Amino acid sequence: MPSNKIIGYICCVLLLVLTGCGTKKKAVTVVADEPVSEVPSWHTCLIQGVRATIITENDRQSAAVTMQTVRDSLLVISVMPMFGMEMLRIEATPTQLIGIDKIHGRYALTTYAELNNHLTPSLNWDILQQICSAELPTGNERARMLYTFNGERLEVIIDYMPRKTDVPVRAMHQRLDKYSQVDISRWL
Repeated sequence: MPSNKIIGYICCVLLLVLTGCGTKKKAVTVVADEPVSEVPSWHTCLIQGVRATIITENDRQSAAVTMQTVRDSLLVISVMPMFGMEMLRIEATPTQLIGIDKIHGRYALTTYAELNNHLTPSLNWDILQQICSAELPTGNERARMLYTFNGERLEVIIDYMPRKTDVPVRAMHQRLDKYSQVDISRWL
């Protein structure tokens, strides 16, 4: 069974991966007499079979990830490192994040501002939504991001699979009453 530190990194990776590395809005070319919109044309987005890898100075961990997005309202990221069992779940809204460590029976509830006290570069909803829907300016096949969490350097690599849009997603909130709440600094 992986050590608590490794599990913490895997849990952190999705939170960190979702922060992006200075991601900016996509450039839009204006064509005369045609309306230009930066709003995505999809309502739901599902990406299964994503490979997320976290590299630290002393370790390298990879896991299968599923990302479900309901545009502008909810993101659910499921980490399944072994046998398709969900080990970690991250639920995010435009105002807060919930990380659920199912192996250790605990969760952390935090805001973006609280998380950003520990994380560089900072994370916000827009960047997280771009990462979870494969709409980064770097493309929809691979993302590589560098972070610092509490002074430790993390490299996060996401290898995307093709996304499905406007399909039913099971992005429902997880019941938290069977888990113990911990501070975000202890959870990670």
